[in-house]
Amino acid sequence: MTISAFDHPFLSGLLGDDETASYFSAAADIRAMLGFEAALARAEAIHGLISHEAARHIDISCARFEPDVVRLRTATARDGVVVAELVKQLREAVGSPYSDCVHLGATSQDLIDTSLMVRLRAVAFLFSSRLSRISQEFDSLDARFGKVALMGRTRMQAAIAITVSDRLRAWRAPLEAHRDRLTQQRFVLQFGGAAGTLERLQDKAPAIRAALAQELGLSDEPQWQSQRGLIADLANLFSLISGSLGKFGQDIALLAQAGDEIELAGGGGSSAMAHKHNPVAAETLVALARFNATQLSGIHQSLVHEQERSGAAWTLEWLILPQMAVATAASLRLALELAGSIRRIGLKS
Repeated sequence: MTISAFDHPFLSGLLGDDETASYFSAAADIRAMLGFEAALARAEAIHGLISHEAARHIDISCARFEPDVVRLRTATARDGVVVAELVKQLREAVGSPYSDCVHLGATSQDLIDTSLMVRLRAVAFLFSSRLSRISQEFDSLDARFGKVALMGRTRMQAAIAITVSDRLRAWRAPLEAHRDRLTQQRFVLQFGGAAGTLERLQDKAPAIRAALAQELGLSDEPQWQSQRGLIADLANLFSLISGSLGKFGQDIALLAQAGDEIELAGGGGSSAMAHKHNPVAAETLVALARFNATQLSGIHQSLVHEQERSGAAWTLEWLILPQMAVATAASLRLALELAGSIRRIGLKS
């Protein structure tokens, strides 16, 4: 039983994406947070805040540690975040004399936001690869059908003849721009301590932050705990990607409606009309585009963080961003399948 279509027992076959969803699993989140703790210990050892022996012990403990998830769930209901209980369990696993070296100078938001950045970086790489594959499919269609005539339509009415290349260009160009933006996207370490000042690290704070960013392969920038433009920018890019793919899906659905300008392999069956082959992937691309466009307004609401940290705005991100990511992933998967299913496009000669 689930209330989300993205992991529903059968709706997820259409709307889900297991590869992307795995990056938003509890296991992936905990693994990334433990990676933060191990990297923090190494960075603090480099700069003499803790001993190298302590860092080695914490590193080994993080690699072996298996949290009590039931305790994590209970504590999250009480604390609003999982980190206090996770760190408590990790300190128990590390034991004396190094337990006090765990999480030194960090706060819950440092773990949660940095875990998100590490996982979103992997998601962006996956999306960039899928965008390239869709562009390749469009290139293949261009080579086969590019010079074939197609009726250009403006405001849903026949206008003048164009070529298939003209229509393909309108589908491909934005995807290439989105891919370029993904490759340029910044994924930034969050490390600010209790209120963004790293007060416990004193004059060593900038050097430790830089070392920690290097350990995790993230950008080193001042804390951004109440400045959520990074999240909003990425969510906007997700919506742009699914929106561009929704345009592709809408065009394919209209071509299929006309009947003589496209031939698709497969298609969805009807329980009442055996002769029908519904353009399911095309329709779903439109729905996912509209879903992400709707969710984007919620992410923009979560830009409003009061003072140095907002529990409300932060929680809103948790509700929305994973679903936007999976919706975008499903769009990319379906668009690749749909482009590959085009057997013929253009007016018959």
